[in-house]
Amino acid sequence: MSSSETSTSTAPPPADANEGCVGPTSEHAGKANACAGCPNQKVCASGEAKRVDPALAVVQDKLAQVKHKLVVLSGKGGVGKTTFACQLAFSLAQQHGLQVGLLDVDICGPSVPRVMGLNGQEVHQSAAGWSPVYVDDNLGVMSIGFMLPNQDDAVIWRGPRKNGLIKQFLTDVDWGELDYLIIDTPPGTSDEHLSIVQYLKQGCGVDGAVVVTTPQEVAMMDVRKELNFCKKTGLRVIGVVENMSGLTVPLKALRFWGGPLTASTDDVSSQDNSRNKPVVAAVAREDKTAAVLKALRQIDHSLLDCLVEADVFPAFGSGPQGMAAAFDVPFLGKLPLDPDLLRACEEGVSLAEKAPESSAVLALENIVRGVLDGTRLEVGKERDVVGDGKGGEAQL
Repeated sequence: MSSSETSTSTAPPPADANEGCVGPTSEHAGKANACAGCPNQKVCASGEAKRVDPALAVVQDKLAQVKHKLVVLSGKGGVGKTTFACQLAFSLAQQHGLQVGLLDVDICGPSVPRVMGLNGQEVHQSAAGWSPVYVDDNLGVMSIGFMLPNQDDAVIWRGPRKNGLIKQFLTDVDWGELDYLIIDTPPGTSDEHLSIVQYLKQGCGVDGAVVVTTPQEVAMMDVRKELNFCKKTGLRVIGVVENMSGLTVPLKALRFWGGPLTASTDDVSSQDNSRNKPVVAAVAREDKTAAVLKALRQIDHSLLDCLVEADVFPAFGSGPQGMAAAFDVPFLGKLPLDPDLLRACEEGVSLAEKAPESSAVLALENIVRGVLDGTRLEVGKERDVVGDGKGGEAQL
Protein backbone atom coordinates (compact mmCIF):
# COMPACT_ATOMS: atom_id res chain seq x y z
CA MET A 1 0.00 0.00 0.00
CA SER A 2 1.34 3.44 -0.90
CA SER A 3 1.90 6.09 1.71
CA SER A 4 -0.93 8.15 0.24
CA GLU A 5 -3.31 5.24 0.72
CA THR A 6 -2.52 5.06 4.42
CA SER A 7 -3.95 8.49 5.14
CA THR A 8 -7.15 8.07 7.11
CA SER A 9 -10.13 10.23 7.91
CA THR A 10 -11.43 11.25 11.28
CA ALA A 11 -14.60 9.21 10.87
CA PRO A 12 -14.34 5.76 12.50
CA PRO A 13 -14.36 2.74 10.19
CA PRO A 14 -17.42 0.48 10.13
CA ALA A 15 -17.30 -2.35 12.67
CA ASP A 16 -17.26 -4.93 9.85
CA ALA A 17 -14.50 -3.17 7.88
CA ASN A 18 -11.31 -4.90 6.76
CA GLU A 19 -8.11 -4.61 8.76
CA GLY A 20 -6.29 -1.44 7.75
CA CYS A 21 -9.47 0.45 6.80
CA VAL A 22 -8.64 4.01 5.73
CA GLY A 23 -12.01 5.31 6.93
CA PRO A 24 -15.25 5.96 5.05
CA THR A 25 -14.55 9.67 4.51
CA SER A 26 -10.95 9.30 3.33
CA GLU A 27 -10.17 10.33 -0.25
CA HIS A 28 -9.03 6.74 -0.77
CA ALA A 29 -12.21 5.19 0.68
CA GLY A 30 -13.26 2.18 -1.38
CA LYS A 31 -10.12 2.42 -3.54
CA ALA A 32 -7.24 1.48 -1.24
CA ASN A 33 -5.75 -2.01 -1.32
CA ALA A 34 -7.20 -2.71 2.11
CA CYS A 35 -10.70 -2.11 0.72
CA ALA A 36 -10.62 -5.21 -1.50
CA GLY A 37 -13.38 -7.60 -0.47
CA CYS A 38 -14.79 -5.30 2.23
CA PRO A 39 -18.62 -5.40 2.43
CA ASN A 40 -18.64 -1.58 2.59
CA GLN A 41 -16.41 -1.03 -0.46
CA LYS A 42 -19.18 -0.06 -2.86
CA VAL A 43 -20.75 2.48 -0.48
CA CYS A 44 -17.37 4.01 0.39
CA ALA A 45 -16.28 4.24 -3.26
CA SER A 46 -19.53 6.00 -4.19
CA GLY A 47 -18.67 8.89 -1.88
CA GLU A 48 -21.98 8.58 -0.03
CA ALA A 49 -20.20 8.24 3.31
CA LYS A 50 -18.49 11.60 2.79
CA ARG A 51 -21.77 13.47 2.81
CA VAL A 52 -22.36 15.17 6.12
CA ASP A 53 -25.58 14.06 7.76
CA PRO A 54 -27.49 17.25 8.68
CA ALA A 55 -28.74 15.43 11.79
CA LEU A 56 -25.23 15.65 13.28
CA ALA A 57 -25.60 19.40 13.80
CA VAL A 58 -28.99 18.85 15.44
CA VAL A 59 -27.55 16.20 17.77
CA GLN A 60 -24.74 18.57 18.70
CA ASP A 61 -27.23 21.32 19.50
CA LYS A 62 -29.63 19.09 21.44
CA LEU A 63 -26.91 17.55 23.59
CA ALA A 64 -24.80 20.68 24.00
CA GLN A 65 -25.83 20.95 27.66
CA VAL A 66 -25.04 17.31 28.45
CA LYS A 67 -21.64 17.12 30.09
CA HIS A 68 -21.00 13.39 29.96
CA LYS A 69 -22.37 10.67 27.68
CA LEU A 70 -21.91 7.01 28.57
CA VAL A 71 -22.87 3.95 26.53
CA VAL A 72 -23.56 0.68 28.37
CA LEU A 73 -22.59 -2.23 26.12
CA SER A 74 -22.20 -5.99 26.07
CA GLY A 75 -21.90 -8.43 23.23
CA LYS A 76 -24.02 -10.93 25.17
CA GLY A 77 -27.69 -10.76 26.09
CA GLY A 78 -28.86 -11.49 29.62
CA VAL A 79 -25.74 -10.30 31.43
CA GLY A 80 -27.47 -7.38 33.15
CA LYS A 81 -26.78 -4.32 30.99
CA THR A 82 -30.16 -2.80 31.76
CA THR A 83 -29.92 -3.67 35.44
CA PHE A 84 -26.55 -1.96 35.65
CA ALA A 85 -27.53 1.04 33.51
CA CYS A 86 -30.63 1.68 35.62
CA GLN A 87 -28.86 1.27 38.97
CA LEU A 88 -26.04 3.51 37.73
CA ALA A 89 -28.62 6.16 36.84
CA PHE A 90 -30.34 5.79 40.23
CA SER A 91 -27.02 6.07 42.07
CA LEU A 92 -25.74 9.11 40.18
CA ALA A 93 -29.06 10.91 40.70
CA GLN A 94 -29.96 9.84 44.25
CA GLN A 95 -26.63 9.22 45.98
CA HIS A 96 -24.55 11.83 44.16
CA GLY A 97 -27.21 14.47 43.47
CA LEU A 98 -26.43 14.79 39.76
CA GLN A 99 -28.73 15.59 36.85
CA VAL A 100 -29.11 12.31 34.94
CA GLY A 101 -30.83 11.10 31.78
CA LEU A 102 -31.30 7.46 30.80
CA LEU A 103 -31.90 6.64 27.12
CA ASP A 104 -33.08 3.13 26.21
CA VAL A 105 -32.12 2.23 22.63
CA ASP A 106 -32.97 -1.46 22.99
CA ILE A 107 -35.78 -1.06 20.47
CA CYS A 108 -37.00 -4.67 20.49
CA GLY A 109 -36.64 -5.32 24.22
CA PRO A 110 -37.29 -2.06 26.10
CA SER A 111 -37.26 -3.10 29.75
CA VAL A 112 -35.99 0.20 31.19
CA PRO A 113 -39.51 1.53 31.98
CA ARG A 114 -40.17 -1.50 34.21
CA VAL A 115 -36.81 -1.38 35.98
CA MET A 116 -37.19 2.36 36.61
CA GLY A 117 -40.74 1.99 37.98
CA LEU A 118 -42.33 3.85 35.05
CA ASN A 119 -44.62 1.25 33.50
CA GLY A 120 -47.72 2.81 31.95
CA GLN A 121 -46.18 6.27 31.55
CA GLU A 122 -46.35 8.16 28.26
CA VAL A 123 -44.06 10.57 26.43
CA HIS A 124 -45.34 14.13 26.07
CA GLN A 125 -44.39 16.54 23.32
CA SER A 126 -43.76 20.26 23.56
CA ALA A 127 -42.39 22.95 21.29
CA ALA A 128 -38.90 21.94 22.41
CA GLY A 129 -39.42 18.28 21.48
CA TRP A 130 -40.18 15.06 23.35
CA SER A 131 -40.09 15.41 27.12
CA PRO A 132 -38.46 12.58 29.09
CA VAL A 133 -40.51 10.72 31.68
CA TYR A 134 -39.18 11.63 35.12
CA VAL A 135 -38.52 9.35 38.09
CA ASP A 136 -37.40 12.37 40.13
CA ASP A 137 -36.72 15.98 39.25
CA ASN A 138 -33.11 15.08 38.44
CA LEU A 139 -33.66 11.71 36.72
CA GLY A 140 -35.36 11.53 33.31
CA VAL A 141 -35.93 8.49 31.09
CA MET A 142 -36.72 7.95 27.41
CA SER A 143 -37.67 4.60 25.84
CA ILE A 144 -39.79 3.23 23.02
CA GLY A 145 -41.51 1.31 25.81
CA PHE A 146 -43.42 4.50 26.63
CA MET A 147 -44.80 4.62 23.09
CA LEU A 148 -46.23 1.11 22.79
CA PRO A 149 -50.03 0.79 23.13
CA ASN A 150 -49.45 -2.45 25.04
CA GLN A 151 -46.25 -3.36 26.87
CA ASP A 152 -46.45 -6.89 25.42
CA ASP A 153 -46.51 -5.62 21.81
CA ALA A 154 -43.60 -6.86 19.70
CA VAL A 155 -41.48 -4.32 17.83
CA ILE A 156 -40.75 -6.02 14.51
CA TRP A 157 -38.57 -3.52 12.69
CA ARG A 158 -35.71 -3.74 10.23
CA GLY A 159 -32.45 -1.86 10.74
CA PRO A 160 -33.28 1.40 8.92
CA ARG A 161 -36.39 1.99 10.99
CA LYS A 162 -34.51 1.28 14.23
CA ASN A 163 -31.80 3.72 13.16
CA GLY A 164 -34.47 6.30 12.37
CA LEU A 165 -35.87 6.10 15.90
CA ILE A 166 -32.41 6.31 17.46
CA LYS A 167 -31.75 9.44 15.41
CA GLN A 168 -35.09 10.85 16.58
CA PHE A 169 -34.22 10.09 20.21
CA LEU A 170 -30.98 12.06 19.79
CA THR A 171 -32.47 14.97 17.84
CA ASP A 172 -35.95 15.37 19.35
CA VAL A 173 -35.67 14.65 23.09
CA ASP A 174 -35.39 17.79 25.21
CA TRP A 175 -33.02 16.69 28.01
CA GLY A 176 -32.06 20.17 29.15
CA GLU A 177 -28.95 20.41 31.33
CA LEU A 178 -27.52 17.04 32.35
CA ASP A 179 -24.40 15.88 34.11
CA TYR A 180 -24.78 12.39 32.65
CA LEU A 181 -26.68 10.81 29.79
CA ILE A 182 -26.55 7.02 30.11
CA ILE A 183 -27.46 5.03 27.00
CA ASP A 184 -28.60 1.45 27.47
CA THR A 185 -28.07 -0.64 24.33
CA PRO A 186 -29.21 -4.08 23.11
CA PRO A 187 -26.73 -6.97 22.94
CA GLY A 188 -24.44 -7.35 19.97
CA THR A 189 -22.53 -5.07 17.59
CA SER A 190 -25.20 -4.24 15.04
CA ASP A 191 -27.06 -1.28 13.55
CA GLU A 192 -28.15 0.27 16.83
CA HIS A 193 -24.59 0.34 18.17
CA LEU A 194 -23.10 1.76 14.99
CA SER A 195 -25.79 4.46 14.84
CA ILE A 196 -25.45 5.59 18.44
CA VAL A 197 -21.64 5.61 18.37
CA GLN A 198 -21.38 7.46 15.06
CA TYR A 199 -23.98 10.09 15.97
CA LEU A 200 -22.36 10.73 19.34
CA LYS A 201 -18.73 10.69 18.16
CA GLN A 202 -19.32 12.81 15.08
CA GLY A 203 -22.09 14.95 16.54
CA CYS A 204 -21.29 15.90 20.11
CA GLY A 205 -18.66 13.56 21.53
CA VAL A 206 -18.96 10.66 23.95
CA ASP A 207 -16.97 9.87 27.09
CA GLY A 208 -16.89 6.15 26.43
CA ALA A 209 -18.47 2.81 27.19
CA VAL A 210 -19.01 0.66 30.25
CA VAL A 211 -18.93 -2.99 29.15
CA VAL A 212 -20.91 -5.50 31.22
CA THR A 213 -20.24 -9.24 31.36
CA THR A 214 -20.79 -12.30 33.53
CA PRO A 215 -17.86 -14.54 34.55
CA GLN A 216 -18.39 -17.58 32.32
CA GLU A 217 -16.75 -18.05 28.93
CA VAL A 218 -20.05 -18.31 27.04
CA ALA A 219 -20.57 -14.64 27.92
CA MET A 220 -16.99 -13.42 27.71
CA MET A 221 -16.45 -14.80 24.21
CA ASP A 222 -19.12 -12.37 22.96
CA VAL A 223 -17.97 -9.54 25.21
CA ARG A 224 -14.51 -9.77 23.68
CA LYS A 225 -16.19 -9.03 20.34
CA GLU A 226 -17.74 -5.94 21.93
CA LEU A 227 -14.37 -4.78 23.19
CA ASN A 228 -12.99 -5.21 19.68
CA PHE A 229 -15.98 -3.21 18.38
CA CYS A 230 -15.00 -0.38 20.72
CA LYS A 231 -11.42 -0.57 19.51
CA LYS A 232 -12.43 -0.47 15.83
CA THR A 233 -14.84 2.43 16.25
CA GLY A 234 -12.52 4.42 18.50
CA LEU A 235 -14.88 4.26 21.48
CA ARG A 236 -12.98 4.51 24.75
CA VAL A 237 -13.75 1.79 27.28
CA ILE A 238 -14.22 3.40 30.69
CA GLY A 239 -14.22 -0.04 32.26
CA VAL A 240 -15.49 -3.59 32.45
CA VAL A 241 -18.08 -4.62 35.06
CA GLU A 242 -18.37 -8.24 36.17
CA ASN A 243 -22.05 -8.81 36.95
CA MET A 244 -23.54 -11.84 38.73
CA SER A 245 -20.18 -12.46 40.35
CA GLY A 246 -21.30 -15.13 42.78
CA LEU A 247 -24.59 -15.45 44.63
CA THR A 248 -24.63 -13.63 47.96
CA VAL A 249 -27.54 -14.17 50.37
CA PRO A 250 -28.04 -14.09 54.16
CA LEU A 251 -27.81 -17.56 55.66
CA LYS A 252 -31.21 -17.19 57.31
CA ALA A 253 -32.77 -16.60 53.87
CA LEU A 254 -31.75 -20.08 52.69
CA ARG A 255 -33.92 -23.18 52.68
CA PHE A 256 -32.44 -26.48 53.80
CA TRP A 257 -33.52 -29.88 52.54
CA GLY A 258 -32.70 -33.15 54.28
CA GLY A 259 -31.13 -36.28 52.81
CA PRO A 260 -29.84 -37.07 49.34
CA LEU A 261 -32.20 -36.83 46.41
CA THR A 262 -33.68 -40.30 45.92
CA ALA A 263 -35.94 -41.83 43.32
CA SER A 264 -38.29 -44.77 43.15
CA THR A 265 -38.88 -47.26 40.35
CA ASP A 266 -41.27 -49.44 42.37
CA ASP A 267 -44.23 -48.38 40.29
CA VAL A 268 -43.44 -50.66 37.33
CA SER A 269 -46.99 -50.25 36.05
CA SER A 270 -45.92 -46.84 34.80
CA GLN A 271 -43.81 -47.52 31.73
CA ASP A 272 -41.97 -45.47 29.13
CA ASN A 273 -43.36 -47.39 26.18
CA SER A 274 -40.82 -45.96 23.76
CA ARG A 275 -37.96 -47.65 25.65
CA ASN A 276 -39.84 -50.26 27.67
CA LYS A 277 -38.38 -48.90 30.88
CA PRO A 278 -40.06 -47.99 34.17
CA VAL A 279 -40.67 -44.29 34.75
CA VAL A 280 -38.54 -42.98 37.62
CA ALA A 281 -40.57 -40.96 40.11
CA ALA A 282 -38.64 -38.40 42.19
CA VAL A 283 -39.14 -38.49 45.94
CA ALA A 284 -39.35 -35.02 47.52
CA ARG A 285 -36.76 -34.12 50.13
CA GLU A 286 -37.85 -33.15 53.60
CA ASP A 287 -37.73 -29.44 54.41
CA LYS A 288 -35.21 -29.12 57.29
CA THR A 289 -35.02 -25.31 57.32
CA ALA A 290 -36.58 -24.78 60.74
CA ALA A 291 -34.50 -27.54 62.32
CA VAL A 292 -31.22 -26.26 60.86
CA LEU A 293 -31.86 -22.66 61.88
CA LYS A 294 -32.82 -23.81 65.38
CA ALA A 295 -29.63 -25.86 65.70
CA LEU A 296 -27.48 -22.96 64.51
CA ARG A 297 -29.23 -20.61 66.92
CA GLN A 298 -28.41 -22.97 69.80
CA ILE A 299 -24.75 -23.22 68.76
CA ASP A 300 -24.17 -19.51 68.16
CA HIS A 301 -26.96 -17.06 67.41
CA SER A 302 -24.55 -14.81 65.46
CA LEU A 303 -24.18 -17.53 62.82
CA LEU A 304 -27.58 -16.53 61.49
CA ASP A 305 -26.13 -13.13 60.52
CA CYS A 306 -23.57 -14.71 58.18
CA LEU A 307 -23.70 -14.23 54.43
CA VAL A 308 -23.46 -17.25 52.15
CA GLU A 309 -21.65 -17.07 48.81
CA ALA A 310 -21.79 -19.48 45.88
CA ASP A 311 -20.31 -19.27 42.40
CA VAL A 312 -23.38 -19.75 40.24
CA PHE A 313 -21.34 -18.84 37.16
CA PRO A 314 -17.77 -20.06 37.78
CA ALA A 315 -15.20 -17.76 36.20
CA PHE A 316 -13.43 -19.00 33.10
CA GLY A 317 -9.64 -18.70 33.32
CA SER A 318 -8.70 -15.37 34.84
CA GLY A 319 -12.30 -14.18 34.40
CA PRO A 320 -13.48 -10.71 33.37
CA GLN A 321 -10.65 -9.04 35.28
CA GLY A 322 -8.11 -10.97 33.22
CA MET A 323 -10.04 -10.18 30.05
CA ALA A 324 -9.94 -6.46 30.88
CA ALA A 325 -6.18 -6.68 31.46
CA ALA A 326 -5.70 -8.48 28.14
CA PHE A 327 -7.48 -5.61 26.34
CA ASP A 328 -5.66 -3.01 28.45
CA VAL A 329 -8.86 -1.45 29.75
CA PRO A 330 -9.87 -0.72 33.38
CA PHE A 331 -11.72 -3.29 35.47
CA LEU A 332 -14.37 -1.46 37.52
CA GLY A 333 -15.36 -4.26 39.88
CA LYS A 334 -17.68 -7.15 40.64
CA LEU A 335 -21.40 -6.94 41.29
CA PRO A 336 -22.81 -10.01 43.07
CA LEU A 337 -25.93 -11.91 42.09
CA ASP A 338 -28.15 -10.59 44.86
CA PRO A 339 -31.87 -11.40 45.26
CA ASP A 340 -32.34 -7.89 46.70
CA LEU A 341 -31.08 -6.43 43.43
CA LEU A 342 -33.60 -8.53 41.52
CA ARG A 343 -36.41 -7.34 43.80
CA ALA A 344 -35.32 -3.71 43.38
CA CYS A 345 -35.47 -4.07 39.59
CA GLU A 346 -38.86 -5.78 39.72
CA GLU A 347 -40.25 -3.00 41.91
CA GLY A 348 -38.63 -0.20 39.91
CA VAL A 349 -36.54 1.28 42.72
CA SER A 350 -32.85 1.68 43.48
CA LEU A 351 -30.98 -1.05 45.32
CA ALA A 352 -29.91 1.45 47.99
CA GLU A 353 -33.56 2.28 48.64
CA LYS A 354 -34.79 -1.32 48.58
CA ALA A 355 -32.04 -2.96 50.62
CA PRO A 356 -29.52 -0.46 52.05
CA GLU A 357 -27.83 -3.25 54.05
CA SER A 358 -27.26 -5.44 50.99
CA SER A 359 -23.63 -6.33 50.27
CA ALA A 360 -24.27 -5.37 46.65
CA VAL A 361 -24.82 -1.72 47.64
CA LEU A 362 -21.15 -1.18 48.51
CA ALA A 363 -20.02 -3.13 45.45
CA LEU A 364 -22.23 -0.98 43.22
CA GLU A 365 -21.06 2.26 44.84
CA ASN A 366 -17.41 1.32 44.25
CA ILE A 367 -18.19 0.70 40.58
CA VAL A 368 -20.08 4.01 40.32
CA ARG A 369 -17.07 5.82 41.77
CA GLY A 370 -14.93 4.12 39.17
CA VAL A 371 -17.24 5.47 36.46
CA LEU A 372 -17.05 8.96 37.97
CA ASP A 373 -13.26 8.75 38.09
CA GLY A 374 -13.20 7.48 34.52
CA THR A 375 -15.12 10.50 33.33
CA ARG A 376 -13.09 12.86 35.54
CA LEU A 377 -16.09 14.14 37.47
CA GLU A 378 -15.11 14.39 41.10
CA VAL A 379 -17.58 13.12 43.66
CA GLY A 380 -19.06 15.87 45.82
CA LYS A 381 -18.62 18.79 43.43
CA GLU A 382 -21.56 20.98 42.57
CA ARG A 383 -23.24 20.43 39.24
CA ASP A 384 -22.61 23.70 37.45
CA VAL A 385 -19.58 25.73 38.47
CA VAL A 386 -17.71 25.94 41.73
CA GLY A 387 -15.33 28.52 42.98
CA ASP A 388 -11.65 27.77 42.38
CA GLY A 389 -10.60 29.50 45.60
CA LYS A 390 -9.06 32.43 43.71
CA GLY A 391 -12.17 34.39 42.93
CA GLY A 392 -12.70 32.64 39.61
CA GLU A 393 -14.82 29.73 38.48
CA ALA A 394 -13.75 26.16 37.90
CA GLN A 395 -15.71 24.16 35.33
CA LEU A 396 -16.50 20.48 35.90
